[in-house]
Amino acid sequence: MSLTREEAWSALAAIPDPEIPAISITDLGIVREVACANGHVDVTVTPTYSGCPATEMIQRDIVRALQAAGADDVAVHLQLSPAWTTDWLSEDAKARLAAYGIAPPQTLAPDAARPVRFRPRIRCPRCGSTHSEQLSAFGATACKALYRCLACREPFEYFKPI
Repeated sequence: MSLTREEAWSALAAIPDPEIPAISITDLGIVREVACANGHVDVTVTPTYSGCPATEMIQRDIVRALQAAGADDVAVHLQLSPAWTTDWLSEDAKARLAAYGIAPPQTLAPDAARPVRFRPRIRCPRCGSTHSEQLSAFGATACKALYRCLACREPFEYFKPI
């Protein structure tokens, strides 16, 4: 069976990120390109970082989802350049991260032309206060930092801008 590009994107949008199941791999912005022709689907993916341990699982999930949707053959290609950035997160993904208890990135990813001179006020996803402190530069994964809200005293993770 031959899938349309829209059907393929729809199947991919249903795949949750293995580390943060509140958002899909398309909301995360790692799916960069989808091409469909004669039952074959090519998907280009940029992992959040080159050593991401979830990359192989995501590749398997993509193949399974597209085959279940009717693709005869699926190829997943990794593209490391340009590197993934939190700027690729959809606005819906940021809202779902907050609802899940992870503070979404609140600034654009840093670059050499725009040096970061201040630490942004990180909003607590539980109570909304910006009165928080960093406890650790790393949370459960390298892409998150551990914070504590000084208003409600609850710890939370912050998805760091990359």
